[in-house]
Amino acid sequence: MRLAYHCADRDDARAAMERLKERYGAVELADAEVLIALGGDGVMLDALHTVMGKNVPVYGMNYGSVGFLMNEPNGDDLPERLQRAERARIHPLRAIGRRADGQTFESLAINEVSLFRETRQTAKIRISVDGRTRLEELVADGVLVATPAGSTAYNFSAHGPIMPLDAQLLALTPISAFRPRRWRGALLRHTSTVRFDVLEPKKRPVSVVADNKEFRDAETVTVCEARDRMLTMLFDEGRALEERILVEQFAPD
Repeated sequence: MRLAYHCADRDDARAAMERLKERYGAVELADAEVLIALGGDGVMLDALHTVMGKNVPVYGMNYGSVGFLMNEPNGDDLPERLQRAERARIHPLRAIGRRADGQTFESLAINEVSLFRETRQTAKIRISVDGRTRLEELVADGVLVATPAGSTAYNFSAHGPIMPLDAQLLALTPISAFRPRRWRGALLRHTSTVRFDVLEPKKRPVSVVADNKEFRDAETVTVCEARDRMLTMLFDEGRALEERILVEQFAPD
């Protein structure tokens, strides 16, 4: 099996990569059947962005802290495990926006697209879904849209819902909402288009973050599922992402 590698900048991950290369060989990404990601969940997200549009599945080995999206760091019988691996296919989110200086931006996100206040003052944001205003003014530290794959990440930390991978939903979750104080977010169809308009953008500037890519001083951003992009993650038998998401919902605090 032709393998390429994407490695975290840490000694144990680099050492593991060299052992795998020596044992199983290595090719360039353009010629690979599978991309092996060695690190934590952040490295997995980087690897998925690397293969965006290339139709190459990614298999992760955990050399990080959480490793929710990763497999155990075991190099034995790797080609056989990859052949038997369970596949999780996901669509990323597409964020298209405009900054206060008139410049536009576009980015893809696998976990979530988040809006954050840039200063000590809370953000004021209008939220529309499929062309209809649903919340005239959210006053909060921010707000995010998460995919099912990303629902266990920052979305969960912001008290958003965990969603099964095949739920065909998006989570719309406020971050430290001040007003409406009781609003806890919403579950939307995966085909929904969400638009955020930043109110008072000069007085209350807001950044947009798509996974780990940031765009500062945003005035407006539209988020929807990128149906033209498909990503595939590989998991060892019995450790499928669907099962992990279910287990996470019953895990003790």
